[in-house]
Amino acid sequence: MPELPEVESVKLQLQKYLVGHKIDKVEVRNSRIFQGDVKDVEGTKVKDIRRFAKVLAIDLDNGNTLVIHIKLTGQLIYRGINLKKPDTLSKKVTDGLGGKHTHVILHLDRNSKLFYNDVRRFGWIKVTQSSKLKVQNEFIKKLGPEPFKDLTVEYFRQMLSKTKRAIKVVLMDQSKIGGVGNIYANDALWLAKVNPKKSSSELSDEEIKKLYKAIHEVLKNGLKYGGASELAFVTPDGAEGKYQDHTLAYGHEGQLCSRCKKAKFTKYFLGGRGTYWCPACQPA
Repeated sequence: MPELPEVESVKLQLQKYLVGHKIDKVEVRNSRIFQGDVKDVEGTKVKDIRRFAKVLAIDLDNGNTLVIHIKLTGQLIYRGINLKKPDTLSKKVTDGLGGKHTHVILHLDRNSKLFYNDVRRFGWIKVTQSSKLKVQNEFIKKLGPEPFKDLTVEYFRQMLSKTKRAIKVVLMDQSKIGGVGNIYANDALWLAKVNPKKSSSELSDEEIKKLYKAIHEVLKNGLKYGGASELAFVTPDGAEGKYQDHTLAYGHEGQLCSRCKKAKFTKYFLGGRGTYWCPACQPA
């Protein structure tokens, strides 16, 4: 599932391409994905794009917001006047734009469009009053503080001290930290030399500081490379991210650890997610 760097990359491009556009028509092909009245959206202008962890918010000038969670295979792809290179379209856009996997189309002014594609159809778009966004949306109101925003070392330390759950599971708990998922949790733990299975409350102060720093470092790298396009993720211009070519531990099963050169990465499942671990660098 796209994490903070992927969704932030989408946000930044939508701010560039979508803000200022008028939404002339909302074409809903799958009513399960689009939840709300299209009349609350049609005829409005896009005022701003915000992000809450893994969720996007498209603010409209009539006081409403389109809250979008792309989840596992959702894609927001823009085609229009603000795109300088409209010929870029990843092969990950299965069946192209307007095909059987296109479930919602925002028809914009100046002959432009925003397509929502989703092969697995896990994602959703909800119309919400902007002023009530943080209290009405069940996902957003439960989010923990985000790295780069409100996540402090002191909060991080106190939060970890209160749970015996495995540290990797806690890192991916959106109610504890917003935006960190499987890819970046794996890489941060490897970078900090922390065993993914270690009880959160047993981390030393030094490990906590190293892990806090590592989380920020791997997320910055994710942003630098436009996110990871391991599965279906693409940016609104139709291109792919590159972080999958720069992961530190994630996806390296059977490969020699690039740091210690003593052991190969092992993969196992923790909390239902693939976990990559160097036995030499991240001892129990």
